[in-house]
Amino acid sequence: MPHFMKIDIIGAESLGVRGLCCFVTVGEQKILIDPGIALGFLRHHQAPHPAQVAVGEVIRKKIIQAWGLATDIVFSHFHGDHVPLVDANPYQLDAALVSNLNSGVRIWTKPTDFLTAKERKRSAALKERLDARWQDWSTEAGRLRFSEPVPHGEKTARNENVIMTRIADDSVFVHTSDIQLLDDDTVDRVLEWQPDVLLVGGPPLYLEQLSSTLRNRAWQNAVRLAGSVDLLILDHHLMRSLEGLQWLDRLSFESGRRVFCAADFMETPRRLLEAQREMLYEKMPVPLGWHQDYAEGKADTREFQTFLSQGEKF
Repeated sequence: MPHFMKIDIIGAESLGVRGLCCFVTVGEQKILIDPGIALGFLRHHQAPHPAQVAVGEVIRKKIIQAWGLATDIVFSHFHGDHVPLVDANPYQLDAALVSNLNSGVRIWTKPTDFLTAKERKRSAALKERLDARWQDWSTEAGRLRFSEPVPHGEKTARNENVIMTRIADDSVFVHTSDIQLLDDDTVDRVLEWQPDVLLVGGPPLYLEQLSSTLRNRAWQNAVRLAGSVDLLILDHHLMRSLEGLQWLDRLSFESGRRVFCAADFMETPRRLLEAQREMLYEKMPVPLGWHQDYAEGKADTREFQTFLSQGEKF
């Protein structure tokens, strides 16, 4: 008998942090995908504003709670905004916070052959720290199905890659992590899965080195998806700039189909805090030495949380 599928997007750029974490409940399975969080350590020579850090604290707690409930956890790849880390900075998820939760939970990830040297080091450290049953994408997984590794963005000599996740029951949900819409073959594979709801890491328009050719390719692939999927959600790298928000709204207009960011889907205000870091510093000055004090546990975010309780848009 089919079950109602519940999709909660926990962390993404339009929700105020770097990441693409979601929690999917279907029947007895509770699937946590990409349980990581980050804030750009420096952006325009500025550390994360304490208001961003406050949002990050809230989302980190939600990820930890979901970790404790999950039957399955998926790591699409081992970048620091997608997994807990044993060497986390103050704005990421420290693996120690989840190491004693949910003993024996299944963790799905890429096989070792597809890991970069840095990912291999992080994977080994997490396998030593976390009490879990480690699986790879080729194993049978009930309602879960995984792609073979696909490019992290465009195909490059670095050969960075991610796995995509498909969850099927009464409907089909697909999580594509950092594909960035830059590889046509990857988008073809997504469409072959016939998703009803699709969560995509969009193109990094904030990077000046992203060529006009790649920008156009991402746009054409977004148009393809918007015309083929009932509910399309674009976020992650796309929402690291206000240009990304304009790009999203233009896609909705030109495709004639509403395209969502994570905040839209979760019916919460859009907070592109990474894109608006300079404005945050202007609006709420930060005491000298605050970040060092925060890292040492001598400062907190309480005085910067007002806009959270007021639900103010940024």
